[in-house]
Amino acid sequence: MDLGIRGKRALVCASSKGLGLGCAAALAEAGVDLVMNARGADALESAAEDLRARHGVRIVTVAADITTADGRAEVLEAAASPDILITNAGGPPPGNWSDWDRDDFIAALDANMLTPIALMKACLPAMMDRGWGRVVNITSQSVKAPIAALGLSNTARTGLTGYVAGTARQVAPSGVTINNLLPGIHATSRADSLDRGVAEAQGLSLEEARAQREKTIPARRYGTPEEFGAACAFLCSRHAGFIVGQNVLLDGGATNATI
Repeated sequence: MDLGIRGKRALVCASSKGLGLGCAAALAEAGVDLVMNARGADALESAAEDLRARHGVRIVTVAADITTADGRAEVLEAAASPDILITNAGGPPPGNWSDWDRDDFIAALDANMLTPIALMKACLPAMMDRGWGRVVNITSQSVKAPIAALGLSNTARTGLTGYVAGTARQVAPSGVTINNLLPGIHATSRADSLDRGVAEAQGLSLEEARAQREKTIPARRYGTPEEFGAACAFLCSRHAGFIVGQNVLLDGGATNATI
């Protein structure tokens, strides 16, 4: 399928690996030029060079912490009013409700709610002026069904979801869509980290912890960054202009809900 976005320009945050890289790769395959961001310069440039070689698109890399004001300013200067914005940032660590204090919540809100909001506020006006734009926020299945050990993530990402619900409907008349992609467990370093914590807590091997989690997923496997990226690219396509303010689950059926 021709996604109809060849020649567009996208800013993809946290895209040196994992789900962010999956999104960047799918957009590059569709002919989109990229500004790729991550904190680690070496991994970021390596990922960008691979996509340049495979797809022949123009890619600018910006190694910076997108959750800081200085980092956002550097990335936004390089992006120069993108047509497509993919927000993404690593989730806060797991833990117990009794362990978190105000500073923990502020850090989670800064990374997973206020950073995407700041990026949208910076990019939406130019999209609206052009009459076309796409924003996809990578959030979490936890906004549909909370994950007890991820209370910091539950809180911040649900707040972002509420913001998007109203904002998406305000910008839609200008041809701009905002949607959220809600990943379940995918085969990424984040999944490895979570599985390692379970393994240590329960005295299991990493493979045993992973197999245990896979049994809770109707698809009986973890998702892949490639299929996640394909869903992201579709939401950014010319075919998705009537999808507004939605929360799209990609979790292999793990969230047990009727709607």
